[in-house]
Amino acid sequence: MRITELHLVNFKRFTDLTITNIPESSKLVLLIGSNGSGKSAVLDVFSLMLGAVRHDVSGGEERFEYYYKQTNQELLLTITVTNGETFSISGERGGLSWDERLYKLKGANFYGRTSFRQIPQLTRTSLGEQKFDFDKDSDRPKFFIERDSRFENDVEKITEIILKDFFRSGRSNEQIRHEYIDPINKALRNIFGTGNGTKLQLIEIIPPLEGKIAQINFKKGESEIHYNFLSAGEKEVFNLLINLLSRASLYRDTIYFFDEIDLHLNTRLQYNLLKEITENWIPETSQLWTASHSLGFIEYAKQHDHASIIDFDDLDFDLPRILSPEPKDNPDIYEIAVGKEYLPALFKQMEVYFVENKDRDYYATVGIENTVFVSDNSRNNVYHKVKSTGLKGIVDRDFLSDDDIYEIKKHYLNLRILNYYSIENYMYHPDNLEEYYNIINAAFSKSRYTEDLVRAKNKSKDSIIIGIALARTGYPYFTEPEFNGKPIQNRFKNSEENRNESAIIQQYLNSDELEVFYKVLPMKSYCTQLPERQNIAKFDLVKTDWFKQQIKELLK
Repeated sequence: MRITELHLVNFKRFTDLTITNIPESSKLVLLIGSNGSGKSAVLDVFSLMLGAVRHDVSGGEERFEYYYKQTNQELLLTITVTNGETFSISGERGGLSWDERLYKLKGANFYGRTSFRQIPQLTRTSLGEQKFDFDKDSDRPKFFIERDSRFENDVEKITEIILKDFFRSGRSNEQIRHEYIDPINKALRNIFGTGNGTKLQLIEIIPPLEGKIAQINFKKGESEIHYNFLSAGEKEVFNLLINLLSRASLYRDTIYFFDEIDLHLNTRLQYNLLKEITENWIPETSQLWTASHSLGFIEYAKQHDHASIIDFDDLDFDLPRILSPEPKDNPDIYEIAVGKEYLPALFKQMEVYFVENKDRDYYATVGIENTVFVSDNSRNNVYHKVKSTGLKGIVDRDFLSDDDIYEIKKHYLNLRILNYYSIENYMYHPDNLEEYYNIINAAFSKSRYTEDLVRAKNKSKDSIIIGIALARTGYPYFTEPEFNGKPIQNRFKNSEENRNESAIIQQYLNSDELEVFYKVLPMKSYCTQLPERQNIAKFDLVKTDWFKQQIKELLK
């Protein structure tokens, strides 16, 4: 079973959240975001669904405090799976209910691990100290904030499975080792490597007997090490592996939801762990949902064809939100684990440019070799990034005169300024439209379009001109102390210098020569009714050779 859409209303911190457009091929769904961004709350949905299916949803007031954002409003949870079926839970303060379709699901359709599953040392000294129904997963935590203490149960279970196989199947010791021990040791090699200092090999599992704790012993280098003396990261990995192995036969068509399985691991091991679990331990008919802000997990999900990345970072979930998987070429996803100022080190042999808002998606689509584009919130943010760090950036031209641009480039060597008002000016330039219409074999008259553009510009220019000087006072250039008292600083203040440059911009707009007025004409907001602009996807307009050449020239 795999999920393609998730809709949450009044659940935990979410007012109305939809996660949609998850490809049916996604075996891994990675939720990324800073601490407290809401990632783990999504996994609580599956925990609640599991409780409903197994008929053991925790009740009482704690349910409302834990699951409901507003206890006086209705909660609604809906998942959509690959065959198009939907399953829902809803309810108000009086209790929860679910549609009949939910009864089609089984307890084995969901299996989760909370982030609180670390067992620093073994404590049981006899078998059967904890009573639980393994097949019904009765030893699971009912809430995702509770400790997951299944590890020693898993040890008992895998021992039972091995002993039954030995006595009943007639298979040899070697065959049984191949079935149960070799997969763990292969996984340990894949995750920790084969170096003499890091290679970890399971030697034996002896259950707790005669008042002694279980003897789970490993070989590391030339030493034999008991489980209790492994590192925290090694224990974390073994905990996961033994859990998946002991319960493998129960969960074949399942939504696995594991929280923060990267704990205590460095970046390389994070990558290796997620790769191993996703590719070798999660059945092909299943799907793994996990939450993390680790670089290793992000890098693996970025490279894996069947992984989706959902970014929760810096979002206000008091507002309705619709999230879709992030584009794999979006370097912004790395900022969860690595600050933007460190991205050049991450992309060592590539040029990194910060750009305004969602313009990044257009630049990235162009496909310029060895170049990465990273979005920032605004023109001013890009400018400050370039000024304070020495990184490179691209900003819109807006209402800048040619002389403004000359001075800016002279003082800010790493800042690139578009030759036209905004990136939309490149998209709707007559030359670009001409190439686009040729590609789709549709009629287009560049001369008629240019004439219509001039007429539309002249109808709008007076409303544009009136706001030029004021708009320029918001530009951040030349605000450093070194420019105090100098005329160059006054270009972007309420001053004569600003008015002089604004008059030049006005002259540009009064011209009917395309390459004069077009560089300061806000094509994103004006001339939008021209028929040649209608029903064209912007992403199609940035795929032309003309557009790519303009951007390449800009970056020289």
